[in-house]
Parts: sequence; C-alpha cells; structure tokens
Amino acid sequence: MEQYPNYSQPPQAQNYSNSISGAPVLTVGNWVVTMLIMCVPIVNIVMLIVWSASSNENPNRKNWAIAQLIFMAVGVVLWILMFGMIAGSMGGFMQALQSMN
Repeated sequence: MEQYPNYSQPPQAQNYSNSISGAPVLTVGNWVVTMLIMCVPIVNIVMLIVWSASSNENPNRKNWAIAQLIFMAVGVVLWILMFGMIAGSMGGFMQALQSMN
C-alpha cells in the first residue's frame, strides 16, 4: 500500500465549464431558409460557393456547403461518364447498322 500513496485519496473535484465553446447552433429557421435557397437554380450553387469560402460563416453551414459541393462534383463526373458510355454505345450501334446495309 505504501507503493501507491495517492491510491486512498478521495476523488478531486473536476472543473467543468457550463458554457460550450464553439459555433452557435443553427436554428430550424436558419436551416429552413438554407433549404429554400437550395431550391433556387443557379443561386444554390453560388450560395454554396459563398458559404464554403467565407471565413466568417457558421462552421456547421460551411462544412455542409463543402460536402454539398463535393457531392455535386461527384455527380457531375458520374453524369459525364454515363453520358460518354451512352454516346459510345449509340455510336457502336449506329456503326453496326451502317455495316449491315
């Protein structure tokens, strides 16, 4: 028992802060306005770029905007690949039809 002199001491009080440091929470109203803005074509892309590049934007909305832009970029790349595959298939089909005549 003498090896561990602090073993039998009572637990010490922890200093917890009642205030939460960080970004303010976005309200439901803020999210409703955000979603309404996302329904407007062209404006949605512009606002996503503004929110993701702004240094004084709420970090929650900023991270969400960055994630949305990433998903949009992946969607555009997949769309281009799909369009290329369909165009290639149609080109092969048209070539096969021409060779039959």
